[in-house]
Amino acid sequence: MTELLPSTKLTIQDFTNLLYPYAKKTEDETGISAIAILAQAALETGWNSSSNGWAYFGVKWNESVGGDRQLITTTEYMSTPDVQFPEVISVTPIDRNGETIYKYIIKDWFRKYNSPEESFTDHANYFLRNPRYTEALTVKDDPYAFFQEISKAGYATDPNYANLLTSIAHRIEQFIPTS
Repeated sequence: MTELLPSTKLTIQDFTNLLYPYAKKTEDETGISAIAILAQAALETGWNSSSNGWAYFGVKWNESVGGDRQLITTTEYMSTPDVQFPEVISVTPIDRNGETIYKYIIKDWFRKYNSPEESFTDHANYFLRNPRYTEALTVKDDPYAFFQEISKAGYATDPNYANLLTSIAHRIEQFIPTS
């Protein structure tokens, strides 16, 4: 079996086998679907290939969040071309159904963790402590409804976030251990 190392791209099966125990523990403690948790981790890290500092969920760092931080390259979609980030690499206008949005390639501050377990726990607590995810938590046991609600609440700036998570979840489901 593959060893879990940060920033090593894994197959879907290895990713699921290695990270399911963390997702299942989080599900048991919070009720948030393990499939939803794994799909987010897969999307946010490219199947573990960009899990620097065990940052599986793209949780941004700020002074109120605290903890360790790291500057990571990422993509954001914004409605204006003049948003400030620690470092802007590029800004590209994109036509989306007749509306212009801007695709930013940037460097921004993200949380850094000491272990995968710490990352998974913080991710769940992020939902539990933020009132904007109240609706998502009402459907936390349904990964597909959960994806829609966290997208509506602004978890990510990608307008296709919920659809991407849905596609990934379908691929992960075939490797979830049956109890």
